[in-house]
Amino acid sequence: MNWQEVCEHASLQNLPFKIELNKKGQIIMSPAKVYHSAYQGEIEYFLRVFLKQGKTLPECAIWTRDGTKVADVGWVSKERFSIIKNETECSIAPEICIEVLSSSNTENEMIEKCKLYFEQKAKEVWICSQKGKMSFYNPDGQIKKSNLVPKFPNKIEI
Repeated sequence: MNWQEVCEHASLQNLPFKIELNKKGQIIMSPAKVYHSAYQGEIEYFLRVFLKQGKTLPECAIWTRDGTKVADVGWVSKERFSIIKNETECSIAPEICIEVLSSSNTENEMIEKCKLYFEQKAKEVWICSQKGKMSFYNPDGQIKKSNLVPKFPNKIEI
């Protein structure tokens, strides 16, 4: 199965789960709890406050060598958005890809997702813990704060 087929499949519409594909085209579903959605909303809000240009992309589907991954939130410049806005899944990652951790996420899974997003030209990957602590990464590894959004808080309160 490919991402276009997932998007068009009637039985996969309106599911209360985040859907991704692995490299074999198999569907991976992850249920989201209320705190997860709240963190996504707050992160989007702060991105809009600090970055006046560009777009925030909730549940952003990104093509990777390991199937379609869905960043919980992405931020993309106007220039990059003009490339991807009509695509079913992003052929190039947003400049910032953000994951909100769920209890089902593993550290290895997040390390792999970071690698995949950077391979697709993300400039930073952020991870929000289940308690709202933000961790920031660039292709060289963890950084103390975002270079793209230096005023972004280190902790999100909900």
